[in-house]
Amino acid sequence: MSMPHIELLVEESSAEAALSELMPKILGVRATWNIHPFQGKSDLLSKLPGRLKGYAAWLPQDNFIIVLIDEDRENCRRLKQQLESAAGAAGLSTRNSNRNGDRIRVINRIAVEELEAWFFGDVPAMTRAYPGIPASLSRKAKYRDPDAIAGGTWEALERVLRRAGYFKGGLAKTEAARSTRHMDPQHNRSKSFRCFRDALLTLSPAEGFQA
Repeated sequence: MSMPHIELLVEESSAEAALSELMPKILGVRATWNIHPFQGKSDLLSKLPGRLKGYAAWLPQDNFIIVLIDEDRENCRRLKQQLESAAGAAGLSTRNSNRNGDRIRVINRIAVEELEAWFFGDVPAMTRAYPGIPASLSRKAKYRDPDAIAGGTWEALERVLRRAGYFKGGLAKTEAARSTRHMDPQHNRSKSFRCFRDALLTLSPAEGFQA
């Protein structure tokens, strides 16, 4: 039996950096993967229909696709429907569209409201990467729910790191994303991260993603 393979489509290089650390932690040797960064959210969304149609023409049966995109304070249902429609137009089954027991080929996941919420979901990992960050950060009311941080999680991360003495000249997004090398996927408090992790864990070598 061949090992399943995942094609991961993400907005930008910082997401690629984060997932390069996280995928081995979540899946180990259960699958292989490639991560494809785009030039931002609008670039991914504009190219997604054509990219999925291209995949549909050649994608082997043991290959699957995950699309990961930031919510960015958009209407989450409308954004998810846009992703689902692109998959449907390409003839690729998703968890939401699967009605006939077909193999699920595409998983669409949205980071709420941005990928940086996942970092706040594991404050101990942040403090290991950047020891100047106080361990008490997760006990502060505005950081207790990583997916509900007001004013943008990217902006919040930049403020926290600068107060701790890092990136005084501005936050390097890709470098900050590498704090995920310390993350424990089993103990992340971000709901959107757990949805992403749990989708990966439903991947079966024989049957692909499970409904």
